[in-house]
Order: sequence, then C-alpha cells, then structure tokens
Amino acid sequence: MADEKISKANSENDPLSALVVFDRLEVGPVKLEPKRLVAPYRLVTGGNTEQTELIYTYEEAVFDPDTAESRNLADMIAAQVALNYGLFCREIVYNGLFDKTDRQFLRDMAENTAREIYVKKFLEPNPFLVGAVVGLPATVAKSYLKARLVFPRSPRVVSLRPWHPHADRHCVLSSGGKDSLLSFGLMDELGCDVHPIFVNESGRHWFTALNAYRHFRDNIPGTARVWVNADRFFAWMLRRMPFIRKDFASLRADEYPIRLWTVAVFLFGVLPLMQKRGIGRLIIGDEFDTSRRITTSGIRHYDGLYDQSRWFDDALSRYFMRKGWSIAQFSILRPLSELLIEKILVKRYPHLQEHQTSCHATHKKDDRIRPCGRCEKCRRIVGMLTALAEDPTRCGYTTEQIHACLNDLFKKGVYSQASAEAGQLFYLLSQIEHIKIPDDVVQTVKEYPEILQLRFDPKVSPINGIPADLRTALYRIYLEYADGAVEAKGKGWQPIDALTHPALKAPYAFDTGERHTPAQPEADTSSGTYFWGELCWPQAARRLDIVDTALLPVGAVEQHGPHLPLDTDAFDAEYLARQVAEGCSDPKPLVLPLIAYGVSYHHEAFKGTISINNDTLANLVYDVGISVAKNGIKKLVIINGHGGNAPSLNFAAQRINQDARIFVCVDTGETSDVDVDNLIETPNDVHAGEIETSTSLAIRPHLVRMDHLQMEVPTFTSRYLDFSSKRGVSWYAHTHKISSSGVMGDPTKASREKGQKMWAMMISHLVSFVDQLKQMTLKEIYQRKY
Repeated sequence: MADEKISKANSENDPLSALVVFDRLEVGPVKLEPKRLVAPYRLVTGGNTEQTELIYTYEEAVFDPDTAESRNLADMIAAQVALNYGLFCREIVYNGLFDKTDRQFLRDMAENTAREIYVKKFLEPNPFLVGAVVGLPATVAKSYLKARLVFPRSPRVVSLRPWHPHADRHCVLSSGGKDSLLSFGLMDELGCDVHPIFVNESGRHWFTALNAYRHFRDNIPGTARVWVNADRFFAWMLRRMPFIRKDFASLRADEYPIRLWTVAVFLFGVLPLMQKRGIGRLIIGDEFDTSRRITTSGIRHYDGLYDQSRWFDDALSRYFMRKGWSIAQFSILRPLSELLIEKILVKRYPHLQEHQTSCHATHKKDDRIRPCGRCEKCRRIVGMLTALAEDPTRCGYTTEQIHACLNDLFKKGVYSQASAEAGQLFYLLSQIEHIKIPDDVVQTVKEYPEILQLRFDPKVSPINGIPADLRTALYRIYLEYADGAVEAKGKGWQPIDALTHPALKAPYAFDTGERHTPAQPEADTSSGTYFWGELCWPQAARRLDIVDTALLPVGAVEQHGPHLPLDTDAFDAEYLARQVAEGCSDPKPLVLPLIAYGVSYHHEAFKGTISINNDTLANLVYDVGISVAKNGIKKLVIINGHGGNAPSLNFAAQRINQDARIFVCVDTGETSDVDVDNLIETPNDVHAGEIETSTSLAIRPHLVRMDHLQMEVPTFTSRYLDFSSKRGVSWYAHTHKISSSGVMGDPTKASREKGQKMWAMMISHLVSFVDQLKQMTLKEIYQRKY
C-alpha cells in the first residue's frame, strides 16, 4: 500500500514518472571476435530479468580482442542503442571499458535523446501509444533523463593508442537514399578515395538499401557492408513497453514508435572499418532543413532531427578528436534543399539515381526492390521527379503508383518537409499543364525561390562547414543546377557569390590533415578593410555604420624558454584576431591594433621580458573600451594571448560594462581549451611547452629553435595546485622558482600537425561565437535562451 501511495504521489508531481517502466537496462560485457561483437542486453523489471543480444557482424576482420583499443571501440558501438531508453529506465548500466570522454559523451547524448523522445513521441500525436501516456501534459524541466548511467566495470583508462587516419580517404555512410547516392557521386567525381559502407539492418529495412548495395558491390571497389540486428532489438523493447500497442508491427506509419537515436547506431558500426582502412573523413548525407531548433510548449528541442543536424556532426567530430581518432564528420549537402539534391542526382548521376529507394515499405519483384508507392516518402520522391520533368519509373515506380502518389500529394501533403520546401514543390507542379491541382491548393501556392538556391547560414550551413579542399569544386557543381547562392541576413536571404566569398578560405574546425597556413592579410586600403588601424576616418565612419563588433588582441613580450621568440603571446593574439575576423561572415568585425605588452612580472628573472603592472594594463584596456564604445561599438571581444593578463583584463571588462553598458568578454582560450587539451600528452603544459611550441611550428617554424628544446614538466605537492586540474586554485609564483629554463611543459612532444589542428579549433570556435554575437542585439545576448 505504501508503494502505491508513493507511486501515485510521484505521478502527480512528475507526469513523466508514468514513462519509467523499467528498473534497469544492462549492457555488456561485450563478447568480441575479429569479425563480430555480441552485446548482451538485460532488462530488469520488478525482479524479473529478460535478456537478448545486440550483434554486429563484419565481412572482414576488424577487431583484435586482445587489445584495449578494440574492446573500447566495441563497447561504444554496443552502447548506442541503449541511449533511446533513458526516459524509461531508472538505471542504464554499461559494463565495459569506457574512458571519461566516452562516459561524458554517453551522458550528454542520453540527456538530449530523452528530451527529443519526450517531445516528439509523447507531446505530439503518436498512433502507437495507448493508455495513460496518451495526452501526457507538457512539463518544462532542466532534464528529461530519468535513468542514472552507471559504469561499474570501467577500469581507469590511462592511455589508448591514437588512430592515424588519412584526411584524403572518405567513408560515405550509405543507403539507397538520394543523399548518400549524391554524396558518393560528388566525391567520386572529385577524384577522392571514397568507401561506400552500408549498414545492413535486420528485417525489411535492408530492402531500402539493397538495390544500391548490389550496384556498389559489383562496380565500386571499397564497398563494404556491416550487418546489425538493431531492428530486432528495437522491436524486442517495444513488446515490453506497456504503453505501446501490441499490434505495432502491423500499423502502417511513416515514423518509428519510440526511437530517435538511430544514426549513431549505424555510424559507430562503421568505425572499425574506418580504423582498419585509415579513413579520416565520415560523410553523412543530410540537407539544409534537418538542422532545426524549435519550441514546443516552452521546451526547446531539435524537432527529433538531432542526429541529422549540423550540431550532431560537430558533437561527433569533437568526440572523435578527444578520443584521438582524428575523424571529421560532416555533410557536403548542408546548403542544399531536398529538391535541389534530387535535381543534381537525377540530372548529373542518373546511373546512381536509378537505384534510389527512399521507401521503408518496399517489396521484392523480379529480383529488384520496388517502392510501395503509397507512403509519404514515395509521394515526395514522385512529386519531386515530376516537378523536375524526370521519369519516376526509372527508380521503380509504376504508372499507377505515379498517378496515386500525385493525387495523394495534394490530399495528404508532405508533412515531414519544411513549409517552404513543400510550397516550392507545389509551385513547380502547378506550372505543369497536365498536372491537375485542387482549387483549394492552387489558391495557396507560393514560390519560394531560395529552395532552388544554395543557402548558407552560419548556424546550420556555413560556407566553411566542410573541409576547405572540397568547397570550391563542390560549390561550382552545385551552382550548375542552383539558381545562385544566398546567405542568411536577419529573417531573409541576401544574394552572394559563393565562389569569391571570404569564408570560402576560412579554416575548417576539424581539419585533421595537411593544410596551407593562412597567409597574413595584406593591408587593404579599400573601404572594405576591417583592420581599425588601416582605416582613414571617413572609412571608419562608414564601417561603424554597419559594424558594432570589435576584436581587441592583447599579448605580452616575455621569455618563452630557450627555443621560442619573446613576442609569442603578442604575435599569436594578433594572428588569432585577424584569422577570426577573416573567417567571419560579412560585415566582418573590426580588429583593433594589438596591445603588445602585458603583466609579465613573474618572468622578469629571464632577460628580454618586458612587463607592465596590472593597473596600467587594466586602465589602458578600460580607456580603449570606453573610446570604442563612443565610436559605436556595442560588443567587444578581448582576445588574450597571455594567461597572466587575465585578472587585469577581466577587471577592465567589468568596468567597461559598468560604465559604457556594452557587451564585453575576455577569451583566454576558454572557447577551445577543452579541445586543445585533448590533443596533447603533457600535464601542466602551460608555458612554452607542447601547446605553444606546436602552434609556433604551425605558423612561424623558422623562429623555433628545435636544437634548444628542454622539457620541464612541473609537479606539485598538492593536486589543488596543478595548473591542469579541474579542482586547481588560481595561484601566482615567479617562474624561476618552478622552472630553471622558463619552460613549463614538454616542447619535445610538439609538432606542426598538432599546431595546425589547434589553430583550426581556436579559429573556428571564435568565428562561430563572434558570428553569433554580430547577429544579436544586446537584449538578445542577455535574454535569448535555449
């Protein structure tokens, strides 16, 4: 009786408690073979335990069961399916080898997936639901994850060997859909080393990919297939959920009953092949409209499309970098609408389009897989091909199916498409004489020209959102079929020249291969320059009419060991500010002249150091800030190249904000430290060590005295004094008391390649941040929430 009262009280206080129907979901330990992994999944409910298995099978040996690296990878592959059930379990137990990066990733994705499932599967109509959860009230909460993630068998992972893939090898996560077919066609035309890797789902879902897989298997070297029984596992879980209809398998619907973390189940499955083949780039086929952030009943979410969004690509790339796997994940189709993707595929690669099967209710006929011709996906494909004056029979539709799809298109619509996409499709169909469109639809038809243009948006499809070596060639192909290119401006679109846009040369955040170091910008005497000191006053007046954001680099002139130049901090701060401005969208932020001197008293035992005191620096920066505010600057980003400046700069920023009422922030590496730290091997690497020597080798190798490298890695009696400890306190000391050489770190572990990656990360994160600031008013900065 007491348990019943507690359960009733919980339901009243938290409506989501009705969804918590399992006590525990246990994953692993994984049984590993060279070509196979088997992960036991145990479900515990009210003292009753049931078990099934998740299986991945490969056509070639990809695992070494005796190594920690293979076991860790296999454990992460097996872990993904469970992320769909954080809303329904009290505990999810992961038995296996997981390091801190893995654990944090799984927690973050479990949090995100729980929210998406709650909104999309329980707040929106769902024909699979029965019982009390139908009509569940909307609840705004900090977290929707009900499960506690437990890692009982995770031994401390000291070090896993990094991967060394090649950035010029590409995996296309492949299916029978238009996105992966076009992605392969484009990369193949560019002469890239492309590996189409298919994930063979158990059950009829594999039919969707079968036509394409057979073609690639017989004609394209490097094609591979991974078999997984994930579909059977999902069905096994559905049969145990009391709020899911018992006849769910016979219900015809275009949506899955519950799951939303699906792409990662396939994506992680291809990683062993990528590791074995040394593939450094993972291409996902996703278009413009799959990156959405919307609000439902006060809850901000990704519209159930997170694992198809740009944010997902970035999150996975960050995870891969932190793991030392050096894989960049991206979609080359982000600027394209679904209609434009179909157009390029059918016009340029008809030999691939004929294998397109975007229907999940297919059937087999004459040794080919045929679409059902009745579902929402079929309506879209037939509608788009008809609008593009192409023949849907090429990819398997019959004449009867085509007529039925077009009739249903106007009756039932295309609900999964964004309104502009559907609107443009209806508009194009209305221009075809023999297509009869109902009068009520004709009255609402409207043209959306941007749907057939390249759309660049800094949030979801930035020009520099793919590696630099691919941009020009791909965008040139796209422009052969698109009606020009546009860039997001406010709530509208502004025409641009995509092939001359400054962002075309901006660095890619997750570039893992060789790239040319950007040259220092030459002085620009035109009215378009964004370097404050190069402007004449009339030019400054014109620029300040359209720009309210400025970057202020602050550095130091001080010893950097016996091998690095004295101006390292000053040069790096100015270099970073200039590269960030170069990478930003137009109008670019203004770059203020460098403040070269900083608070460096702690290095004065070493000759060459020039220091100013804290008050001098704080007052100088304060005066500069007040003055630029009088010129009209409303957002000032201080880019700090020297950690010793931070207290003075933060004090100055507070005073500027207090007196000028503008936005001021200081970045001393915070936007990228977590990524940079994951690239290095040295603890307490804070001065002239692995990091600064790597960044100098990347941009000024001629000034690095490689014959004078000295390693001095400081160690302290208390962990609270460690510079790299998350629990470390801020404290101050004269450098010569810690290091006789002036080095605090290990420059012998530095490399040009590490430095290139570090610069790319630092520049990209600040470009993203500054571009966001530029688009926001002060009110939006202070009040916009997500």
